[in-house]
Amino acid sequence: MNDKVQPLAAEDARRLADGVAQANIPTLLMVLVQATGDLKWLDAPYRPRRGRGLDDNDSGGLPEDIQSEIRAAATRAILDMQAGAPLALPEPSPDLLARMLTVSMAEDVPDNYGENIAAGLGIGPDARRPQRLNTPEGFRVLIVGAGISGICAGIRLQQAGIPFEIWEKDDAVGGTWYENRYPGCGVDTPNHLYSFSFARNDWEHYFALRDELYAYFRGVAEQNGLMDHITLNARVDSCRWDAAAQDWVVSISRGGQTITRRANVVISGVGVLNIPQVPPIKGLESFPGLSFHTAHWPQDLDLTAKRVAIVGNGATAMQVVPAIADQTDHLTVFARSKQWAAPFPQFRQRVPDAVRYLLTTVPLYQAWYRQRLAWTFNDRIHPTLQKDPDWPHPERSLNAVNDRHREQFIDYVKSELGERQDLLDKVLPDFPPFGKRMLLDNGWYRTVARPDVTLVADHLAEVRGDVLIAGDGSEHRADVLILATGFKAAEILSSMDVQGRGNRRIAEVWDGDDARAYLGTTVAGFPNLFTLLGPNVGLGHGGSIIGSIENQMDYVMNALALMFDRGAAELEVRQDVHDAYNARVDAAHDRMVWTHRGMSNWYRNSKGRVVAITPWRNDDFWRMTRRADPADYILTPPRKTQDQVA
Repeated sequence: MNDKVQPLAAEDARRLADGVAQANIPTLLMVLVQATGDLKWLDAPYRPRRGRGLDDNDSGGLPEDIQSEIRAAATRAILDMQAGAPLALPEPSPDLLARMLTVSMAEDVPDNYGENIAAGLGIGPDARRPQRLNTPEGFRVLIVGAGISGICAGIRLQQAGIPFEIWEKDDAVGGTWYENRYPGCGVDTPNHLYSFSFARNDWEHYFALRDELYAYFRGVAEQNGLMDHITLNARVDSCRWDAAAQDWVVSISRGGQTITRRANVVISGVGVLNIPQVPPIKGLESFPGLSFHTAHWPQDLDLTAKRVAIVGNGATAMQVVPAIADQTDHLTVFARSKQWAAPFPQFRQRVPDAVRYLLTTVPLYQAWYRQRLAWTFNDRIHPTLQKDPDWPHPERSLNAVNDRHREQFIDYVKSELGERQDLLDKVLPDFPPFGKRMLLDNGWYRTVARPDVTLVADHLAEVRGDVLIAGDGSEHRADVLILATGFKAAEILSSMDVQGRGNRRIAEVWDGDDARAYLGTTVAGFPNLFTLLGPNVGLGHGGSIIGSIENQMDYVMNALALMFDRGAAELEVRQDVHDAYNARVDAAHDRMVWTHRGMSNWYRNSKGRVVAITPWRNDDFWRMTRRADPADYILTPPRKTQDQVA
């Protein structure tokens, strides 16, 4: 043993050993490789085997005796690490990292993925490291929104020493996780991945519900001192570029007053899921009972013994319906469209205390655990979402793998419906899997099969008092009407009036819902404006949107450094660069499932163009956002020296 290694206290050692005893074997193997430097852990008989169930995932599909050997070696290595022993391989090469993840996942990971893995582990040249920038005197950034994007932007600017202020329309931070409080509200990405890379957390659940998520994001803001920079109950109404002063004039409503601020740079953190979509339903105003959108769920609402109707069957409805069915007298679900939903065995499953201790105490274990999730929920599925032009069954699937997925999902739905196979035609989509957002089943199929639940496979066409008339003419009565009808995801930045160079409004440039931006982040004609979660940044193939936001902020920080280094007052993406990028985005989407013929989804705008999500792999977007290329931008020096920021 290294002379500097001091044994841990008995209780700490016991808790770590208990955690290792329940830990994920493929993750432990990665820790062993780095801790010991011994590559034997990547080969037989230790190499994990591909399986489908949770047990196979945690055991690696390995025999009990091999698992025991791995756990014993991992316990020794982790105890030594915690006692001060250095890692034998503190920074594996990108090639070795790609090999390691390939072994851990028991499937091929692209060779060039190693650089991304290194950054995720906090090593290598692309690891995120706080860096102070040489900020010009008087320079100030204004951030719109204190949700996930705004919190991330504020922390990164704070680390760089750049003065900033955040204006938030709500009376608290947290964005969508503050606003949405409906029963069953939660995340469909594992929260060990759905979290900031710089703020890991001791999660109680594998997939957190709303309260745990909100507490996390609020805590990150508070612990990083952001609250002193945030003004709540303040709605940004407009941002106007002042060409003479080379800054933005921002108009804000707060407490019945209008506040005007100036900023050199504006960062939009308003997101895309913040304006509820309410469909035009004839007679909706005649409904005598309580009617509301899920984003405005009434506090302390009691649905006991009520006849409840819910419109929609997307992600929100799939969470709400199973959560309220036990309370209602009868539940009617208007499901105009159909959705694919995958099994969700970890729904509401708690992380064992021993594993929580391991995750929070051994950063290397948590880092590799996160890397495995990143591959599973990010880019793994991407190749199967490409259209095969020679595939003979385009009416049901895209390619052979997509067709196998379809059959697996159908088998799952049949098993969940049990004796209610008569509902199969009402719930099975007629489009390929992943053509719309892939949902996770919170018990929705079992719920709609209940005798006290009615599934209406049509839209709500008209409301006549408490009588709800479906598109098929059937009539249903309700005391409470819930609209789970989503958000105006295609109308990006529609919550404020943004005027760029020449007083051109971004709503006019984008023709309402046809938003376009370079890397989803900068827009030609709108200098010094950055849009987090802008056009074509959302994820349709899975993964954590927080990763995309962090990638964008990497790019923003590099762009600001470029401005400072060049002494520029303005940074504006070139029109030809902007347009060429968006042409590539559209061409890539044309080859993918979301533009499959005969289907629609909320990713597309009124013209059928995909605007909400990216066609790129997460690894691709990560690479695109490493550096801001000066050749892509027009950099304009200050016109005159003056105090430009109020």
